[in-house]
Amino acid sequence: MSELIISSFPILLKGLGITLLLSIAAILGSTLLGLLAAVLRTSRLPVAKQVAVIYTELFRGTPVLITLMFIYFGVAYFGYEINLFAAGILGLSIYQGAYIAEVFRAGIEAVPKGQWEVSWILGLSKRQTFMSVVLPQTRGIVLPPLAGQYLSLIKDTSIVSMIGMSELMHQGQAIVDRIGQPVVIYGLVALLYFAICFPLSRWVQHHQTRSQIS
Repeated sequence: MSELIISSFPILLKGLGITLLLSIAAILGSTLLGLLAAVLRTSRLPVAKQVAVIYTELFRGTPVLITLMFIYFGVAYFGYEINLFAAGILGLSIYQGAYIAEVFRAGIEAVPKGQWEVSWILGLSKRQTFMSVVLPQTRGIVLPPLAGQYLSLIKDTSIVSMIGMSELMHQGQAIVDRIGQPVVIYGLVALLYFAICFPLSRWVQHHQTRSQIS
């Protein structure tokens, strides 16, 4: 059993590295996309607001695997090529961005309307008000649910194995197909996912505790 674990660990660590890179890239992409969608949804422009509503409702109402399959195979259908890593980043960013948009929207709408009005009286533009007044207050409101979405995104990277990316879950499946022992191998995979997610979860709890004390 120990020899099995030792021989499998380097392969799983390689998959873990890909999972980490995929997670970081998708977190950045989904955060930017979600923030943009939230700004559009809270704007007073009917067309922009409707586009944001369609985007969030569409992807929140469909499975992440459908999004990944559509991007990976859909791009090829239209005569273009996309590599697995890019498809994984794009799919996870678009899918999770829809959920993150709702997190940001709730945070933006939680800021009292008076903050906008006072800022305009002081001569700040809408952009300056959002960046300097609203967004800093939103950050503290959205952090816990936003971290929850990041945790969900990290775990969703396992689904990217369905399109063939050699991330952590895919590497674990490859080892099981070759030597068996699914309980041991998938147990190691679960521990490695836990090793990624647990520090983030603890950091959020620590931040919440500090916020309550202050």
